[in-house]
Amino acid sequence: MIEIRKLSKSFKGRLAVNDVSFVAQDGKVTGFLGPNGAGKSTTMRTALGLIRADKGEALIDGQPFLSMRSPMFEVGAVLDAKSAHKGRSAYAHLHALALTNNIPKSRVDEVIDITGIANVKKRRAGAFSLGMGQRLSIAAALLGDPHNLVLDEPINGLDPEGVRWVRELCRFYAGQGRAVLLSSHLMSEVALTADNLVIIGQGRVLEDTSVQAFIDKHSSSAIRVATPDEGELRRVLATLEGAQVERIDASSEDPDGVPVFHIVGVPLERLAQAVSYGRIRIYELRTEHSSLEQAYMELTHGHVEYVAQEIPAQRAVPMASGEVAR
Repeated sequence: MIEIRKLSKSFKGRLAVNDVSFVAQDGKVTGFLGPNGAGKSTTMRTALGLIRADKGEALIDGQPFLSMRSPMFEVGAVLDAKSAHKGRSAYAHLHALALTNNIPKSRVDEVIDITGIANVKKRRAGAFSLGMGQRLSIAAALLGDPHNLVLDEPINGLDPEGVRWVRELCRFYAGQGRAVLLSSHLMSEVALTADNLVIIGQGRVLEDTSVQAFIDKHSSSAIRVATPDEGELRRVLATLEGAQVERIDASSEDPDGVPVFHIVGVPLERLAQAVSYGRIRIYELRTEHSSLEQAYMELTHGHVEYVAQEIPAQRAVPMASGEVAR
């Protein structure tokens, strides 16, 4: 179990982490989410003794990381995909870690096979792609067969197969009763992996909840209707108790000039029957669910550290007379 208790840390007067508290429980994958600059890496590095907190504490299985006599048996961490010495082979890197932590040499080959880097184990780490570097870092984290895993953005640089593998690895370790703290800025991926969510923005915890509770709170649905008969639609909806309608912007896939609406408070079957009886022309009628990614973006929107300008739409430039399009 990983416990973060009222943790605060400033750098040159800038508050990076502000009174952060949460628990990554045994037997669970805890997704640690937030925009870039939210304080995720600072929190994780503080938990692992790499940064000294100004206030609060971080405990792993009830003790600070720096007091552990055999830390690689207690917690495995992925903080930097390029942490291995560039001139050292993958095997030599893992072997050195094993020797200095009283880990059997046989375990090196085991984690190499687990992470799928056997074919490149003699290659220098400096020649690894970001994805292969991630696999090597995960192999190092697994060396001591630890009870806790701390993974900071472990899917960066991985292909789809690698992303699925990390997901399955996290679920496997949690299924063995271990604690997994998984950092990411991708709600869509973490929602497939995590049991619980801790969402952070500008150094503060915005939500500490289960994935299911987040879904129940933020996932909503509406009936999307496209029809040229707006007046008739509103007249019919006025007869349906609880129905609420809102006109929305049409998409590029909608017929030109046809109004589009979101309707809530009435079942799809009841609405379909009502518009049929009213002889209303319908071009589209379907249930549309809001995206969890969108809910996450809306939650963290006011807590983003780096905000880029909106990219303007491209305008077609008229060609001069006689010019040939290419």
